This record gives sequence, structure tokens and C-alpha cells, in this order.
Amino acid sequence: MAYVDGFVLPVPKKNLDAYKRMARKAGKVWMEHGALDFKECAGDDLNIPGMLSFPKAMKLKPGETVLFSWITYKSRAHRDKVNKKVMADPRLSEGPNAMPFDPKRMMYGGFKTLVDLNPTRTK
Repeated sequence: MAYVDGFVLPVPKKNLDAYKRMARKAGKVWMEHGALDFKECAGDDLNIPGMLSFPKAMKLKPGETVLFSWITYKSRAHRDKVNKKVMADPRLSEGPNAMPFDPKRMMYGGFKTLVDLNPTRTK
């Protein structure tokens, strides 16, 4: 089963175009180094009654939205190899000051897949 790195982060809406440019560049780098899938998604329907909302959990400030993103790998070992190459890639060495969001407010973690019903993936 695949391994997934997941991200949730607040981004100022005024920075969405810059974020999208950065994400496209980063996605190309991850995919070139072996990631299986790379997704960046902007919040659309975030305030569901009766549920803890992303905006509340992220303590969004006025003018911000939530980004939900993930990168898929063959395994945790594969993730570690890909990420080592990505972190050494000079195309991503602009540093945290170039990021169109506050990286200290980003949630991140690695996840083992429990269920995968995607028929295009090999098990």
C-alpha cells in the first residue's frame, strides 16, 4: 500500500497565485524524483455544521484560506529516498522567506495507507 505525506496550511488569499506557482514548481521536482502523485487543493466548502472546521482548527486570520495537500509514494522507504533527493535539489533552495505562507503554521505528517480503492494503483 502507498505511503502519503499530508499537509494542511493557511495561505493568505492574496498569495494564492504565488502559492500556485511555487506548488507547480515543487510538484515537478517531487515527481521527477519519484513521487507517484502530488496534489494541492484550496479550501472551498470548509464550514460544515456540527464538525470541527478547518478554519477553526487552523485559527485562520481574516483573508486566509486553507490548503490541503498530499504527496503519494510507494512506501515510507521510497518517501525517504525521494524526499532526500528533493531537499538536495537546488530548484527548491529559495528558502522559507520566499514562501507565500507562514511555514510555522503548517501541519505535516507521514501516513500509512489503510484503504485504497483506486483501481489504477497496484497493490
